[in-house]
Order: sequence, then C-alpha cells, then structure tokens
Amino acid sequence: MANTNKLITEFLEHLEIEKGRSPKTIRNYDFYLRRFSEWAKNPTPKQITKESVRKYRLWLNRSLPGRAGENLKKNTQNYHLIALRAFLKYLSKRDIQSLAPEQIELAKQPVRTVEFLEDDELERLLNAPMNKHRRKDMEAGGWSVVQLRDRAIIELLFSTGLRVSELANLKIEQVNLKRDEFTVRGKGDKPRVVFLSDEAKKWVKQYLTKRADTSAYLFVSHDRAKKGRKESGPLTPRSIERLVQRYAKDAGITKRITPHTLRHTFATDMLMAGADVRAVQDLLGHASITTTQIYTHITDKQLKTIHKKFHGKGRKKG
Repeated sequence: MANTNKLITEFLEHLEIEKGRSPKTIRNYDFYLRRFSEWAKNPTPKQITKESVRKYRLWLNRSLPGRAGENLKKNTQNYHLIALRAFLKYLSKRDIQSLAPEQIELAKQPVRTVEFLEDDELERLLNAPMNKHRRKDMEAGGWSVVQLRDRAIIELLFSTGLRVSELANLKIEQVNLKRDEFTVRGKGDKPRVVFLSDEAKKWVKQYLTKRADTSAYLFVSHDRAKKGRKESGPLTPRSIERLVQRYAKDAGITKRITPHTLRHTFATDMLMAGADVRAVQDLLGHASITTTQIYTHITDKQLKTIHKKFHGKGRKKG
C-alpha cells in the first residue's frame, strides 16, 4: 500500500487537475497535510484513526504557537482539519480504507463579526482622493490620473463587492461600461457577474480617458519614476490595500479599513436594503450560504426600529 506522503501528493495533483483549485489553496493543503503526516510519523491510511486525530487536535491546540506567539486560533486549527477531511474523502473515493471523513468535527468558533463602513464614513472615504489637501496633485486639465484611478478603485470595490485580488487582475476589455456589468473569476476559478453603479462607471470612464499608457490592465501603477513609458504595470493587491488604508486615514476613519471592508460594506448595504441573502451570496461568489450569513446579524439594526414601533404600545401612560 502507498504511504500517506505519496497519497498526499496524488491528492494535491487531483486538486490541481480535476478540481481546478488555485495554487494558493494547493499550497495551503500541502502545508496542513504534511504537518499532520510529520506529526503522525507518516502513517498508513489505516493508522489514521479517530483516536490519532483526537491526539493531533490536542497537539494543535496546546503545542503550536500562532503569529502572536499564542496558541493557534480555532479557525486556524479548523483549516488543518478541513484539509485532513478533504484528504480522507479522496481516499474514500479511491476505496482506500481509512477514517471516515465525517468522523472529523470542526471546533466550534464564536460567531464572526464583520467591520463595515457607516454611510458618513463611506462618503468621506470615497471623497478622500479629491480632498483639498490633495489639490496639489491636480493637473491643469483637472484631477490627476492617480486621483481618478484611486477614486475609481474605491467606487468599484463598493459597487461590486470584488475581492482585492479580483480587482487587481481586471483587464480593460473585461469591463463593459455600456452594459454596466462584467464577469470575474473568483475562488476556484468560478465565474460570476458583478454590476457597476452609475458612480463607479462615471469614475472608471474618467480614469480611462485620462490614461496615456497601453497596458491591458484596468488599474496600473503610473509610477512617476517611469514617466514617459507607454507600458505600466498593474497595481498589486498589496498596493491597493495600502492606498485604501491611506485614504481611510485621510478621511479621519479610526478603525482599520481594508478593501475587504468595502466588500463587507457592499454586502451589508444590500441586505439592509432588503436583498435576499441568497442573491447576496451569488453576488459575492460565496460557495456556501453559511459564509454569507455572517452578515445577517448586522441587519439586526432593523430590529431596533421594529422594537420602537411595537414595544409597549399597550401600556397606559402614567
């Protein structure tokens, strides 16, 4: 019988070829599964038992330090178990006897909370690239190409709920400004349609009109040190994160803001306006409705209005 390390390699190849998983996902699964195999001293599939998994969970919980030097967070421990469960499911499909994948239960976690922008914070962030203290960046013909780019980025993140990696990889030919919609490929290379608001479309148009380079990417660096070059490199996800954080600081927003905060804001804005949670799931590209449901507690703000309207109406005023 093949040893576990060889089977792990075959499983990772299965993820790459049959499942079409991203290189990042495969790297993560490789890391988690090799860690288990090393801990268990390269067991045979039959040696992966409920008891060995129990001891492994104790080891993850007690022995491994996280980034802050503390024990691994529950969600990180769960990533290890999800990878192991997927591997066991693969073994089962190949009729290789081992622990049944359903025997592995994930650790319970507290309900996730998400950070999102209030209406006034959102407006301040959207306007930050055009604020007075940035007028020195203006050119004779109006806003600079960098200001227009940055406004378009923030508008597009809020309009579409795109992940920062999806936004960074956008090419001009993908974005149909006439139809106000376009298709992106998200996690697992799954396509989904996203929609442009009128404001997002307006700023993207202005930015593209101002562009003088020939890059195929929608958002590029416009590095002043490379002025005169016709080809500009695409902005990286990290560059986009930095510019969003800088503008949040300029806008006087004290909480930590990232491009993902705008994705959260997009989702909560849709739900609070009455959108169906399954529609929001599709718009965000979530594989599971459970992931989208982390936003639903935010709409509890509506309960305050209901409480105020109906509570205590039967009481006599003293």
